Amino acid sequence: MTATTDMRPDAPADAAPTWREVRVHDVSGQERADCLAEEVPVALVINGISHAVMLCSPCDLEDFARGFVFTEGLVDAPSDVYGVDVLPVVQGVELRVQVSAQTEWRLRERRRTLAGRTGCGLCGTDSLDQVHRPLQRLSGAPVPTPAVLNAHRAMPAWQPLQQRTGATHAAAWCDLVDGAVRLVREDVGRHNALDKLIGALLAQGTDGSQGFVCITSRASFEMVQKCAVAGIATLAAVSAPTALAVDVARDSGVLLMGFVRGNSLVTYTYPERLT
Repeated sequence: MTATTDMRPDAPADAAPTWREVRVHDVSGQERADCLAEEVPVALVINGISHAVMLCSPCDLEDFARGFVFTEGLVDAPSDVYGVDVLPVVQGVELRVQVSAQTEWRLRERRRTLAGRTGCGLCGTDSLDQVHRPLQRLSGAPVPTPAVLNAHRAMPAWQPLQQRTGATHAAAWCDLVDGAVRLVREDVGRHNALDKLIGALLAQGTDGSQGFVCITSRASFEMVQKCAVAGIATLAAVSAPTALAVDVARDSGVLLMGFVRGNSLVTYTYPERLT
């Protein structure tokens, strides 16, 4: 049994193992090698306050921390995050996030504990007010249909972890003009992959209005909400959105597409922006 890091070109040389090689048997009884995606508990500790425990792929965790605290509304601006330390511990990983004093005060008022699971975006939310948050209304730029289709066709080449394990999701940042994929983050959880991508964009100072996001999953309302918080006005999913996701997209000005596959897609909001 061999633990191995992912082979993405920009992955750190000392990155934690993201997949594990095992021996399996197929239906005929033949033994062969297989790869399993690693999944570890990741605790977010913000200014010494334990806030959440999620299950994540152990890569790009600083991006995840930055994206999570921003898209969850725990900080008002990326500049409120002063630093992130990634600390491996016996049980998993601790992300020690340093934030502004004003943010810490708000966290103490709103302290909660999340028991995160890869398919759930609301585990541990303790009030309905935390579900539907006020969102800015975006006025997104037009997006060429070929750009969206090109982006989804290109994504598999940017997903080394998925290619090895078949068990992870990805979120990609793509060019508005031709759909060229600029940045991808992978995770066993679709929400985590999007948080990692948004965190990386925040760290780079990228303007969310200058591109669009493609995801390899269905589009939940929370994924639409995270994009809206980050100023990203276009979200394209390989599967369907939920009804609530469409409502949130319409209210926040997000162009939402689903079933983006091959040469087809379905537009759920603002079809006039798809050129």
